[in-house]
Amino acid sequence: MQPALQIRRPQAARSGKIGLLAGWGRYPLIVAEALAQQGYQTYCLGVKGHADPALATICDDFQWVGLAKLGRAISYFRRHGVRDVTMAGKIHKAVLFHPWALLTHLPDWRTVCRFYQHFVLMRHDRKDDTLLLAVVKEFARGGIVFAPATNYAPKLLVDYGNLTRRHPSATERKDVEFGWKLAKELGRLDVGQSVAVRGRAALAVEAMEGTDACIRRAGQLCRGSAFTVVKVAKPQQDMRFDVPTIGMGTLEVMIQSGARCLAIEAGRTVLLDEPQVIRYADEHRIAIVSLTPLGEYPPEAPQQS
Repeated sequence: MQPALQIRRPQAARSGKIGLLAGWGRYPLIVAEALAQQGYQTYCLGVKGHADPALATICDDFQWVGLAKLGRAISYFRRHGVRDVTMAGKIHKAVLFHPWALLTHLPDWRTVCRFYQHFVLMRHDRKDDTLLLAVVKEFARGGIVFAPATNYAPKLLVDYGNLTRRHPSATERKDVEFGWKLAKELGRLDVGQSVAVRGRAALAVEAMEGTDACIRRAGQLCRGSAFTVVKVAKPQQDMRFDVPTIGMGTLEVMIQSGARCLAIEAGRTVLLDEPQVIRYADEHRIAIVSLTPLGEYPPEAPQQS
């Protein structure tokens, strides 16, 4: 029998003050709740057009910040004596490619200096890792250090194993194996994290549009036929940002689109609201399996009726 994957849980910072840079989705809310439960004083900046206003009711202090206001964000945390910061939630990078994006977001001087080479001179690429690492480095220049959000909420990292009553069928396992290699290569190139597969053929691959749009596109192509979704961490995954995340929204889109199986990566995928997600998947006969980073399956066990 193959031994269960051993997941190393990172240690949280010891400072009593924590900064939270919040993007879209439930992930920032759950991280904020975890910080509050642990007694941290949480100073939160919600990215305009992304963050949930409910963060203001959880955090000790909450302010809105524009997507292109690096200088203001750094000043906010320094003013409150915050030196340890984490980020959670998706940033919709597509808004940077809208017409007149520069005028819409009006970057401050610090943002201009940091990203001039990327957006004006075009000397550097604009992949997710490139841009987010540039943000982290700019904060570091201001004396502010980023840590993974899972340092403060390690239980969100999914465990290894079959998570649902229904396990992947033999056909679905073949599609997972095919999709795993494809998704890992997409991740290595920093294109996306998810693929949709049927019959060992790629129906859709994720780019900046996000996982939900990828799944919907696959559903439009299949027109009611079942397919499999594979979502993995990048081989070079930096756990401080862009960690693969699934939740109820993912399951709802899968069911609407006809997907019947979901494969994710143990120890490097955030699973939000796990009890509700598993219960909902079982109700709709969706198989969810969490594999090792090498794509290794858990040992088969009798399925629950």
